[in-house]
Amino acid sequence: MRFLLAALVLCCSAFVHAAEKPNVLFIAVDDLNHWVHYLGRNKQSVTPNIDALAKRGVRFTRSYCAAPVCNPSRAALMTGMRPSTTGVYENNNDWRTVVPIDKPLTSAFRSGGYFVCGAGKIYHESYARPEEWDHYMDRKGKKHSNPTPVEGQSDGVGGIKFAPIDCKDEDIDDYDITNYGIEQLGKKHDKPFFLAVGLHKPHMPWFVPRKYYEMFPLDQIQLPPTKEGDLADIPPSGVKMARPTGDHAEMLQSGRWKEAIQGYLAACAYTDMNIGRLMAAFDKSAFKDNTVIVFWGDHGWHLGEKEHWRKFALWEEATRAPLIWVAPGVTKPDAVCERTVDYMHIYPTLMDLCGIAKPAHVEGPSIKALLADPSAAWATPALTTHLFNNHGIRSEGWRYIRYANGEEELYNEATDPYEWTNLASDSKYANTKAELAKMIPASNHEDIGGKSGGEGNKKKMKNKKKADE
Repeated sequence: MRFLLAALVLCCSAFVHAAEKPNVLFIAVDDLNHWVHYLGRNKQSVTPNIDALAKRGVRFTRSYCAAPVCNPSRAALMTGMRPSTTGVYENNNDWRTVVPIDKPLTSAFRSGGYFVCGAGKIYHESYARPEEWDHYMDRKGKKHSNPTPVEGQSDGVGGIKFAPIDCKDEDIDDYDITNYGIEQLGKKHDKPFFLAVGLHKPHMPWFVPRKYYEMFPLDQIQLPPTKEGDLADIPPSGVKMARPTGDHAEMLQSGRWKEAIQGYLAACAYTDMNIGRLMAAFDKSAFKDNTVIVFWGDHGWHLGEKEHWRKFALWEEATRAPLIWVAPGVTKPDAVCERTVDYMHIYPTLMDLCGIAKPAHVEGPSIKALLADPSAAWATPALTTHLFNNHGIRSEGWRYIRYANGEEELYNEATDPYEWTNLASDSKYANTKAELAKMIPASNHEDIGGKSGGEGNKKKMKNKKKADE
């Protein structure tokens, strides 16, 4: 009888423990850089719903992607393995060929007893693996086709696509994707859930309802800070990534730079609306007190800074993106963490918060300690990789870039936040460079497409506009 009672106590204890596991609301936004209003990098942005989400928990002011490209950034975050480990550096690298199904974040949650569901862009959508999920939103047969400009209306400048559209909010796919999240939050779940909601905007094209453009009158648009001749002290490898004779030259010639800024701000405001819808449903749900929320943008985006547009670079604008955590019982409202982190911490931190053992292959430590105490000591810089063996290291005070051929850049972020002065050739900073260089991976897997380094990527780099889509 005593043994039966003991077994019953253990069984009940296990049941209670399982029931207390937090749910996870995992929100990804495509191409959302640090222009969200709460970060203050661009004060003309209007993102009240994202700002309100940031006030619920800890917002990071120095958070960086693992790669400044959609596919490798998302593959690294979701698998727990850096691009230098997997060889996934570009949008046309099929990460599924090198990552077994038992390794991704989704699989860890399923093994941990979670119902795993999602909608929209979590991985790069060219490489879906449906068997990782218990349920994923199927867009086949959906009526929306993302409206485009009418005949005769400009659709932007070259590859930078923007235009106000006479349509409704619900005519854009992201509205349906948000609806999926709202529906899941309204359902009864027998297991703790991992719910992923991946929104596309502000990824191009910035075709959103006209009312969002009207929020940003063209005569009030401010261009980002720039410096004439900014690339003069940049090594050839960095200039090649910036492609100043491409997008930026076209934009200057067109005279429509402010219109492009207006388009990006409008697309961000559209996404902010959907975040507001999702969070309103969350607050009405039965799960609001027992759900971890992690909100992230997959990488940054240049809008003319350093004569560059898009991502595809290792500077601040391309690598920095929002990161917000809300963890019941761990985070405190309206907390700010100024420690430097990258997205390789997301997988292990979720394991830590949800009581699931961290898989052995996962790179990077948990930042649960920073969620509990945002001012806690933290000495690990962020690491971003773009293409084979090109790395950017960001500490709280410095950015160091080393390209595959050994060319370097070094910026004092405290005095030069727009990275206008490359200090790499100044011998008095040799120790600073050496310390930051310790973060560079000792080995770099070649591109899984079979070609590594700049030569192997020449053809792909020529077609960046297409790759960006």
